[in-house]
Amino acid sequence: MAWLILIVAGVAEVGWAVGLKFTHGFTRPGPTALTVTAMVLSMWLLGLAVRTLPLGTAYAIWTGIGTVGTALVGIMLFHEPAGAVRLLCLALIVSGIVGLKLVTP
Repeated sequence: MAWLILIVAGVAEVGWAVGLKFTHGFTRPGPTALTVTAMVLSMWLLGLAVRTLPLGTAYAIWTGIGTVGTALVGIMLFHEPAGAVRLLCLALIVSGIVGLKLVTP
């Protein structure tokens, strides 16, 4: 269950990171409220996950999900570059996430 909680926490991190773009420097109340809610949810779920999972593993996976997810959303929604080297780097992050999952009891 801790792994599922951690994955949801990572997805919530993507939500708040992308949400930052829509807050326009926290000047738009609606997007700001959603972004802050996603921040709180993400941190709360990470806190729940580290009750069971090793801190270093959980934090690395949480940030990895956030990093890869945010980059992919940036590519899809904001037409950010999707060059081969950038995608390769994202694949390396994913391989690190998978590796940490495989070696963590």
